[in-house]
Amino acid sequence: MNVRYRVELSQTERAELTALLSGGKHAARKLKRAQILLAADVGASDHDIATSVGVGGSTVYRTKQRFVLGNLEAALSEQPRPGASRKLLGKEEALLVATACSKRPEGRARWTLELLAGELVRLTEHESVSRETVRRRLAENDLKPWRKDMWCIPQVDGEYVARMEDVLDLYAEEPDPKRPVVCFDESPTQLLGEVRQPIPAEPGQLERYDCEYKRNGTANLFIFLDVHRPWRKVKVTNSRAAVDFAACMRDLTDVHFPEAERIRLVLDNLSTHFPGSLSKPSPLAKRDGCCAG
Repeated sequence: MNVRYRVELSQTERAELTALLSGGKHAARKLKRAQILLAADVGASDHDIATSVGVGGSTVYRTKQRFVLGNLEAALSEQPRPGASRKLLGKEEALLVATACSKRPEGRARWTLELLAGELVRLTEHESVSRETVRRRLAENDLKPWRKDMWCIPQVDGEYVARMEDVLDLYAEEPDPKRPVVCFDESPTQLLGEVRQPIPAEPGQLERYDCEYKRNGTANLFIFLDVHRPWRKVKVTNSRAAVDFAACMRDLTDVHFPEAERIRLVLDNLSTHFPGSLSKPSPLAKRDGCCAG
């Protein structure tokens, strides 16, 4: 460790690390690397950083080295570890998740690890899949098949798998500003109001409000999310009819992505999510290159 690596964060990198540490669910190793970089940026010694963060000196050295020789993402990300490669690839892991969330086999109260392992052998080219492999992949995706409050997919069949793989292939493509990939969905929500005015907080007294509330109607939220960059947009409407969907598509092409040659849109099969909605009830010209899928 004769080479000394000096960490100098830009304002953007410093803000990103601060936001990473301030909230959200992240791996403990990633959070420690963020702490190491922030401490190194203000000039703390490797010994002091290792003591305050609770890591070894070699971890501090490697994190600084990856940042200086690479970039922030390289310093924060987990490097490949020695040993056998992962048994399940991306699509196979997605298939496992979909199967665990699907309807349980007939005659069974729930999916078990053994049943899921056997189903993967049936659906993939693997000759065997261990119970431990299934357990680890489910844990990484925060799935608990024995719980009954999860969202269930009615049936995982060939058509479902084919569509799932199409979407995964789309997500795996390199970002292309001329051909963005955008996820689109909607969600109805209640508008609630207070029956009695809350009492503001005072020294020694928390804010107080009454448990009773009144309904002020409903609204619909349309959500756009760019798969390859940190961009999202929420549009509030009174309904989610075909005309509202058409207006969102016009916003997408004319306002949010006017320079795009083609927009790849990922959405569910709601009755309004079809090209025919773009001409109902008033003709909204469909821009060349906007496709629904």
